[in-house]
This record gives sequence, structure tokens and C-alpha cells, in this order.
Amino acid sequence: MAKHIIAIDQGTTSSRAIIFGPDMAPIASAQKEFTQHFPQSGWVEHDPEEIWESVVWSVRTALEKAGIGAEDVAGIGITNQRETTLLWDRATGTPIHNAIVWQDRRTAPICEALRTEGHEAKFSNRTGLILDPYFSGTKIKWLLDSVDGAREKAEKGELAFGTVDAFLIWRLTGGKKHLTDATNASRTLIYNIRENRWDEELAGLLDVPLSLLPDVRDCADDFGETDPALFGAAIPILGVAGDQQAATIGQACFAPGMLKSTYGTGCFAVLNTGEQFVASENRLLTTIAYRLDGKTTYALEGSIFIAGAAVQWLRDELGIVKSAADTGPLAQEADPNQQVYLVPAFTGLGAPWWDPDARGAIFGLTRGSGAAEIARAALESVCYQTYDLLSAMHKDWAGKDGQTVLRVDGGMVASDWTMQFLADILHAPVDRPTNLETTALGAAWLAGSRAGVWPDAEGFAQSWARDKRFEPEMDGALRARKLEGWADAVRRTLSGYGRQE
Repeated sequence: MAKHIIAIDQGTTSSRAIIFGPDMAPIASAQKEFTQHFPQSGWVEHDPEEIWESVVWSVRTALEKAGIGAEDVAGIGITNQRETTLLWDRATGTPIHNAIVWQDRRTAPICEALRTEGHEAKFSNRTGLILDPYFSGTKIKWLLDSVDGAREKAEKGELAFGTVDAFLIWRLTGGKKHLTDATNASRTLIYNIRENRWDEELAGLLDVPLSLLPDVRDCADDFGETDPALFGAAIPILGVAGDQQAATIGQACFAPGMLKSTYGTGCFAVLNTGEQFVASENRLLTTIAYRLDGKTTYALEGSIFIAGAAVQWLRDELGIVKSAADTGPLAQEADPNQQVYLVPAFTGLGAPWWDPDARGAIFGLTRGSGAAEIARAALESVCYQTYDLLSAMHKDWAGKDGQTVLRVDGGMVASDWTMQFLADILHAPVDRPTNLETTALGAAWLAGSRAGVWPDAEGFAQSWARDKRFEPEMDGALRARKLEGWADAVRRTLSGYGRQE
């Protein structure tokens, strides 16, 4: 009996495949980066063919490393960068344009027009989202309006829309399945998460034909099987979840009130609110955490656009570190008497500010400021932004106080220095699990549980193990001064700062 599970983790900067054995432990993996395209300021694109090639290469390479064949795999789980938007020709499977990435801000005027027309409350009440370029709906409209012949083809039913998961399912199944899951659908501005259906009125406001949209399934469900020519045998696709929801599952945050934060390209905090749709009064998002066996579990989410991407900026644009791992040791060398703030609004500010026009800035520089101080400011910025998110969550979620234990994952959490500063600024414990690959693990659990080779949610939660807990140690007065300085830096970065009314 096939007992292995493959997790495809299609992220913002790379694609990975991780093979898990029958004991839920990873046994082999492969990863491939792909090109980031920046056609204009605030625009971010990916080549869909490069994404596809990186996924196929990663799966084939991981299988080879594991020394197993496709016939040994019980199922595939897919997790993906959310909101990134693709349109492709149904007849050929060829995308009509580069993928527009979740970070892209080109549709800010569309959002502003809808807001001016008084539609934001309607979108928020049904989708849990706000009108922001982050989400897929306005990206679809832009593509239909900007690519020659696209709208005409869409009206004829000749085009398909998908977030990356749906595009991969289409390609993996040889064009036989046009499907997504409830978590990815919930990020489009078109999906009514209260009623679990595409919303015809919202689609109409965005000028999006319903014929473009995929069918929506549970997170653990039958999404078809791979074309046997790809990997040597057909493999069932049994699990799909957007990356932050997959990480929530991988962190076993199955109980209302449990909270996780993932530090990848961006930072995303997700608070499980159970069956309750909590409408945020602090500009957080209400979203679907997961849908299993037809039952929807909701969450509050705060999204930070730039986290690990700030470290990439230090490496690639400034050249002050050779690798991301060098950032922590460099930050430790910083002068403790200098307080430099980096507000990494390179593509606008996310929650709770939602300012697409804000741009990055550094405050507090002196003649003595150097690479170490800027590196420390970059790492600290991620922690300050997390504080802003959790403060908003505590206001929205009456059941939680400021002592929430935060479960963390993602590449940045390997830095003890950063995690200690995070605990200090939050004034709350931070738990780092033994398995940091929680996003891939969540996708794998969806597929493994569906295939019957992994335990149910309760059994899976019992397998979660903590590597280290970071307890707050910072002096209260120092913490208050640092947070006050951060708040002032953000205020100065907002696009409306200093303007005359």
C-alpha cells in the first residue's frame, strides 16, 4: 500500500516538494527559485511557465532523492502563495499574461473607485476582506481590461481564472480539473465566505464573468489525479490550502483562540475563531481557516507584506549580507545606543494600516549608523509589525488577552535573536516547533488524512512538538520607548502624512 505523501509548496520566491514518510517525517525535498519581475514601481509578476517548470522539477527531484516511485505515493497536498492571479486559455492551457503577484499594487485605482462608489462594506460583509490591491478580484479585472481580446474571450467562456493552486491542478491533471479550495477562494473578493459560494453581485461589481471561476472544494478532498506521464504513474491530489491556512493546520491550531504567525516573504498572523465569523473593527481580515467535511472554521488574519523580503533586500539590493543567515549575527553587533527604524513599506503597508501608497523609509540614522544597525532595524521591523497585528487581534477577539502564546514558523524563526526580540516586544511567550516546515506539513496532513494514511486532527495535534519557548525579558520602560518610536516612524511613512487637508 502506498504510504508516502508529497507536499508541493509553491511559494513567492521558490517552489518546493517535500516527501513525507508513513511516520509523518520528511525524508526528501527539492527546491527551485524562480525569477521575480518588477515591470514598474509597485508591480510584481511571475512567469507561470517558470513556476510550472520549478514545481515539476522539484517533485521529480524529490522522488529521486527519496528513492521511491509515484506508485509509492498515496497523495499530493498543494499549498501556495495566495491571491497571485492567473488567466489561461482553456483550449491550450497557455496563460494570457504573467501571473500578477499578491504583492502587486497596480489595481489601487480600481479599489479606490469601488470604495468611492460605496461598495467596501458589501465586500467586507460577504468576503471578510477589504478593498485592497492585495486580493485577486481586482487583478482579474485588470487583466481582462488590459490584455488585448481577454474580455471578449472571457465572455465566450474561453478563459479560466485561478490562483496558483488552481493553475497547478489544471496542469497536473492535464487540463481535466478546474478546481480550487475554500481557503484560496476566500482570498479573491468574489467568494461569499458566510454562504460558501461565488457571489454573483460581487463578481458583477468587478466585471468578472462567473464562467472564469473554478469549482470550490473542501481542503481535504478529491482534486483529480496527475497525468501519469509527469511522474511515471497517476497520483491523487487530495489536499489544497493557501499557504497561511496550511501553516495554521501544520501548527495544529485547531482550537478557537490558537494563534500562529509565519515569517516568509511576508508575515501572516492567523487566529482561529472557530465557527464564528468575527467582523474586524481594526482593519484585520476575516477569512476561512479551513473547511473540512463541509464544516467551515473561520479566522482573523493580519497580513504584513514585507518580512523575509526585507532580509532579501539587505542581501540583494544593499549587499550588506551574503546570506539571510548572516543577518542575525550582524544585528547583534549593532550599537545598542542607536535606535534605527526601518519601515519596510516597499509595496505599501498591510494590516492594520492598508496604505498601498506608503513607501519604505529609514528613521533615526546618525553618522555612526552602518550595516549592523540597518540589519537590526530590518529584523526588528518584522517584530514591531507583528505587535501591531496582535494588538488589533486582541481588540477584535474578546476571548483573548495580551498573554497569547504565539506559535511561529518560517525561515526567519531559526534566528534566536529575532525570536527573543519578538517575545520582548509582544510581552508574550513565543513557541518555536521542532518542525519548521509547517506550511508543507499542513498540506501533507490534508492529503495524508484524506488518503487514510495519517491520523485525524486530534491525533495530528498530539504530534506537535516544541523546540524552544522564548519568554519576554525586556524592561517595560525600554519596550514602551521602542514601541513609541516605531509608531512614530509608521505615522511618518503613511502616504497622507504631512499633507494639508
